[in-house]
Amino acid sequence: MKLHSINHSYFKLDGGAMYGVVPKSLWNKLNPADENNLCNWALRSLLIQDNNKLILIDTGMGFKQDEKFFGHYGMSGTIELDAELAKLGFNRNDITDVFHTHLHFDHCGGSIERVNNQLVPYFPNATYWSNPIHWDWAVNPNDREKASFLKDNILPIQESGLLKMIDAPANEFTNEGLLEKVEFTNNISIRFVNGHTKSMMLPQISYNGKTIVYMADLLPSASHIPLPYIMGYDMFPLTTLKEKKSFLQEAAEKEYILFFEHDPSIECCTVHQTEKGIRMHQAIRLSDL
Repeated sequence: MKLHSINHSYFKLDGGAMYGVVPKSLWNKLNPADENNLCNWALRSLLIQDNNKLILIDTGMGFKQDEKFFGHYGMSGTIELDAELAKLGFNRNDITDVFHTHLHFDHCGGSIERVNNQLVPYFPNATYWSNPIHWDWAVNPNDREKASFLKDNILPIQESGLLKMIDAPANEFTNEGLLEKVEFTNNISIRFVNGHTKSMMLPQISYNGKTIVYMADLLPSASHIPLPYIMGYDMFPLTTLKEKKSFLQEAAEKEYILFFEHDPSIECCTVHQTEKGIRMHQAIRLSDL
């Protein structure tokens, strides 16, 4: 197995929305805002070579939205995914599986492209993975979240015939209070969380004797590790709080490596227990593992 980090681009989001109830006087020291109160964030995917599988976790925003849409997000440092795959010796046709942690536009927009005014899969030979609970939540969105679920990103996946579903567990927590998980491959299992959005999936990967967890939006960055640092975007923040508390305790005890999708500078880290609670221990580059 080999893992590759792919940083699609950087984008900007409101700092207050990203840190919720935490005062700006605290979060601004961690990710300083510009004059419009916008902070810089990454769009980072994970490419997994696993035996005969080439699995891409999340696909960034893509390019099919109009200039007005992208203008809201201050995009910078954007790469062409085809060129990035070529550096690794692959092309888009080699991707066997596209795994969507969830279907917000910044996580699945690159899965579909516009060709001759038709919306088609960017990875034509891949199976696209979601789960029934989240899929239904996305295609029948609530009024608060519907701006994050763009039909052009989602419905063409199903229409292509390439969509498959992972069965979500009946319960979120085990009897021991841990996040439930299901097996995806021999080396990858899936943890399920429901605070940010319904039935978001976190891939947990066994790699070179270590455990790496792709944090998606449970922990969008290392600065979100302290328990109260919860995004205003989360649908059920008290559920997020419970999930973070359980997972971070497990991660500290078992020395997991956390992979961040949105941290602008820290790709991965470990955590440990301190007098102030669980905090980042060591920042890590995936390529160093």
